[in-house]
Amino acid sequence: VLQKGLKENFADAQVSVVDCPDLTQEPFNFPAKGICGKPRIADVGGVPYLIPVVQKEKVYDLNTVAKDIELPGAFILGAGAASSKILGVNAELIPIVQTKSEKKPAVNGSYIAQINPADKGCLLEKYSSKYTDCEFGLLANLYASEGQPGKVIEVKANGRTGELNFVSCLRQTLEKHYGEKPVGMGGTFIIQKGKAKIHVMPPEFSACPLNTDEDVNNWLKFFEMKAPLICQPVIVSRDPGFDLRVEHTHCFSHHGEGGHYHQDTSPDSVQYLGYLLPAELLFRIDRPQETHLVGRD
Repeated sequence: VLQKGLKENFADAQVSVVDCPDLTQEPFNFPAKGICGKPRIADVGGVPYLIPVVQKEKVYDLNTVAKDIELPGAFILGAGAASSKILGVNAELIPIVQTKSEKKPAVNGSYIAQINPADKGCLLEKYSSKYTDCEFGLLANLYASEGQPGKVIEVKANGRTGELNFVSCLRQTLEKHYGEKPVGMGGTFIIQKGKAKIHVMPPEFSACPLNTDEDVNNWLKFFEMKAPLICQPVIVSRDPGFDLRVEHTHCFSHHGEGGHYHQDTSPDSVQYLGYLLPAELLFRIDRPQETHLVGRD
């Protein structure tokens, strides 16, 4: 299903079932070896807690989320907002955490991307270089598993010929094929070659209400960042009525760039390599009572 859909949007695409590579190795350096074992997705909070006006009191903990999704000690990947309570500023969180279990403390391999006050560029830092907690704020889309090795779906796509970004192509392909039945996936992919459009939220929350996508885009800071970028997507083919964010992807690198992935900007030369797994369960945590569809891309 995925290969057929990708070939409509990329010059070359190959999808196969392989053994998950050891994700503790380069370029990932994750705290767990794989993305297998009781795979599940959690959508926590939501964009309505950020816009039109921020609700700073919305703070969560990945160790608590692991218990809430009935998988204490889970290995969690995904995309979210950092806790402004901890950082003192607003920032992108690239969560990569082996949550705590009865036997072991948490291992936080997350990154934070924020606007560098010195040059207004992107400042990417390892979370554990400054902080010891596993908190996040406002919203997160998370893929969780036991972090085990096992069989995964390897996705290769080169040379983008269509308009859709890599993640949207995967999601829309699933939606087209499975229709009413929601299919969720998560894992990691690398943009191996090329460049990508990435945003980083500014350090100050907007004083004026952000009421439209245009307002949001004017507030966000956009960059063109270069490969290799290691990305953590969370995808649900369609929202079965839980006010989900159906796709959300954050990325980091080993050259100081990272943030929220939008699209590659070098379609001819871009190369994607991903390892994904369908989730068995979906959890919706702290769903906003008042909602809207602004700022969801």
